[in-house]
Amino acid sequence: MDRKNNTVSFISTPGFCSDCGSILPLLGEKGDVKCYACKRTWGPEAFGDMYMNYTIHFNKKDAYESSKQKDDDEDEAEGPVVERKCPQCQNDKMSYATLQLRSADEGQTVFYTCTKCKFKETENS
Repeated sequence: MDRKNNTVSFISTPGFCSDCGSILPLLGEKGDVKCYACKRTWGPEAFGDMYMNYTIHFNKKDAYESSKQKDDDEDEAEGPVVERKCPQCQNDKMSYATLQLRSADEGQTVFYTCTKCKFKETENS
């Protein structure tokens, strides 16, 4: 940018700095935005006719109440359930969750939880 003549270096897409081409941070409720890279301050005109809208979905009032009834013969699971024998109580159902704990070119780690005694074990797949 030629700061003496207050001109921009190139024409950019709305939401990007016309001086350096970096993406601009979101415009807040008040004030201008400052470019992350070159630190130039821009007003709302830097965003052109862009707009943002969003919808907030609220849970129902009783969504987290403990009114969830559990039958005596039904065990509570902490995730998807598979047929896998628990080494502690010999129950044949365990829930599982997976995480990528090792490098990306290695398999994921599977965490199993017994639906009956809550014994936990891991498996590197």
